[in-house]
Amino acid sequence: MKFSYALLPDYPLQESLASIRLADELGFHACYAADETWHKDLWLLFAAAAGQTRRIRLGPSVSPVTLREPTLIAQALATLDELSDGRAEAVLSSGNFGLLAQYGIDWARTRPLSRVKEALHVVRTLLDDGTITYDGEFFTYRGLFTFARPVQAHVPLKLGAMRGPRSFEAAGELSDGCHHALSYTREAYDYAVRHIRAGAERAGKDWRSLDIGAWVVFATGPDSATAKDAARSMVGIYASSMPEEQLRRNGVDPGELKPIIDAIATGDLARGIELTTPEIAERLSIAGTPQECLEKVQREIAPSGVNHVICAITDRSLVKAFTGRDLEGVADVNHQLRLIHDTIMPAFP
Repeated sequence: MKFSYALLPDYPLQESLASIRLADELGFHACYAADETWHKDLWLLFAAAAGQTRRIRLGPSVSPVTLREPTLIAQALATLDELSDGRAEAVLSSGNFGLLAQYGIDWARTRPLSRVKEALHVVRTLLDDGTITYDGEFFTYRGLFTFARPVQAHVPLKLGAMRGPRSFEAAGELSDGCHHALSYTREAYDYAVRHIRAGAERAGKDWRSLDIGAWVVFATGPDSATAKDAARSMVGIYASSMPEEQLRRNGVDPGELKPIIDAIATGDLARGIELTTPEIAERLSIAGTPQECLEKVQREIAPSGVNHVICAITDRSLVKAFTGRDLEGVADVNHQLRLIHDTIMPAFP
């Protein structure tokens, strides 16, 4: 089992760089960030981090092909790969539906899976060949070339998937893996892995060779209640992007979340947090003491065949930035990285 740090680039940049350096020193597999306008630019941040780290891999999870043209993703990836001496990778998706709505884009009319599959082909081709001629449904190029060339012979490209089953199967069949965000139950991961495996086997690949990642809201510390309260502050914000099918696979009735999502949609984050019960937060996060977090990973995630846990760490600064709540006693990001390294990672040699 690999462990990675999912960074929301909303901290002062020097703090983010220090956390990435620490994750590198502690042996985390990768640091990922969301390629979204809401946050500071991950590409610039990771370009700086590339020169300050030695082993940790860097890249977007996810980069939205609806908003970022796929040849520009390939150009940025190749550049980051050179800067990092071969440590770049990317997870592609159609994008955060809430963000797309703010751009006036109705995601349902974008044919999201077809667009992502075509974008994956474009990024793969330009990375591998340095040139592309292509006449697709969404993207067209005539002799386009780039001098941005990666160091790696094969830059890993994966797909983000939440709804399924076709998105999971596409990830298994066409890409180097799948990052599945915001699931916390054995049922949800069994479902995802079953369809990833089906896609991989259709392509004649060993599904166990793929990067199958669980991207989870995560908060840990010596005080269980404090860590869980930090996670509760963020659960509604994240859960608003979960499809109804996924909520049900995580044991949550979509009706339970509707008042929370409605409050958040109007900008009333305080009301959204108030409506997020500890029971809902428990179901939609991994939070508590390091031992509690370890037990949930061992019980709900690891048995499914997932081989990568991606911790979207929630701390006092992040909660305050997003919600205005100031929670004393919540372990900061660097403390949580050390706790994961000291307590959770050794259980998965």
